[in-house]
Amino acid sequence: MTTFSPNAIALTSSEHQVQLRRAVIASTIGTAIEWYDFFLYSIVTGLVFAKLFFPHSDPWVGTLEAFAIYAVGFVARPIGAAIFGHYGDRIGRKSTLIATLLLMGLATFAVALVPTYERIGIWGAVILTVLRFIQGVGVGGEWGGSVLMSMEWARSDRSRGFIASWPQFGVPCGLFLANLAVLAFSQMSGEHFLSWGWRIPFALSLALVGVGLYIRLGILETPVFTKLVAEQKVERAPMLAVIKQYPKQILLSALARMGEQAPFYISTAFIFSYGTDALHVSRNFLLTAVLAASVLSFISIPLFGHLSDRIGRKNMYMIGAAVTVVFGFIYFAMLNTGSETIIFLAVILSLIPHDMLYGPAALIAESFAGRLRYSGASLGYQLASIIAGGPAPLIATWLYATFHSAFAIAVYIAVCAVITLVATALMTDYTGRDISGEYASR
Repeated sequence: MTTFSPNAIALTSSEHQVQLRRAVIASTIGTAIEWYDFFLYSIVTGLVFAKLFFPHSDPWVGTLEAFAIYAVGFVARPIGAAIFGHYGDRIGRKSTLIATLLLMGLATFAVALVPTYERIGIWGAVILTVLRFIQGVGVGGEWGGSVLMSMEWARSDRSRGFIASWPQFGVPCGLFLANLAVLAFSQMSGEHFLSWGWRIPFALSLALVGVGLYIRLGILETPVFTKLVAEQKVERAPMLAVIKQYPKQILLSALARMGEQAPFYISTAFIFSYGTDALHVSRNFLLTAVLAASVLSFISIPLFGHLSDRIGRKNMYMIGAAVTVVFGFIYFAMLNTGSETIIFLAVILSLIPHDMLYGPAALIAESFAGRLRYSGASLGYQLASIIAGGPAPLIATWLYATFHSAFAIAVYIAVCAVITLVATALMTDYTGRDISGEYASR
């Protein structure tokens, strides 16, 4: 059933403004909840899963095994993009976003109930893998819908970058909440953190899903999709159509995210195993540092989204990629000083280059026509999960175990950023242009 309001096109200016505000709030809060779920798994992987589900492995081998399960969620994200992209372009953005929220939240809650190796042997890791896959499917369909829900309510072509950046704001919110939850229950449970403390943040996901569901049920379908339905222009098989008509845009979107996604998951997931095992700083110290970094992103993500409206999406993206090429070396040099003050500062600054690329999210969403936008943007965006986000902590762990130096990891980050520079240079910039119709060039 298609859930759209035929009155959405005829809203007055003040009514449209109200709906825009509701759409932005619903997208941001819902995205924050979904990323809380996803990041919670990321944080606990480096701190807990290697010890509880691979107890007989060498510490670094156990970490590799835990990050291998972690990577499954990223492999699943393009699958989620394909499934929910199809329905997002067929039945609407709103209904699809409700489905992704439920799927993600229930899978995260189930993680809290998984028995460890001590209880059921290797089956604990198998169950974790299945749940991580379901998480990946859910978050794979979330991004495209949340960005489109905000962006397609924009009244002006000159503010799309800023409006589309607010669902991205959900990422540092989710990161903040996940780190805060783990930190709080780490302190509360103390030496019992590995036995039961880590489970409580996962269980809390159920309550957050209830909040997100309540908010998302109260919004209207976007004017862009409403118009497509009214004009009977809804694509019958949007995923097949977008692959056929926009292969270049899909590939470039995935490659453009290399320099954004790979460093991000090194800075927010790998840092916990690297920090505790190589730098010998405490778990709570790292949680607090990442918590502080996420707070800074509250400002930087919408700021860079706004700047992309002024200087152009491509320009903002390429500046961010150029900064990332250099920053990886600075980041690990600061970490390896051994000074807790400098380590803390390095972690805080680590998300700034990422936010320069993540704020102008509209660059990818604008690359596809409205009737195929959910499918194309989701697929291009989430394919990066296979080549960047998912493998990044795994590759970083392997590089450090092989070369016993973080310099190799910095080189890896730089290579990813150079790929982003090249891919972005080949993309079309739709900043300030009308995106309601078909595109002349593909």
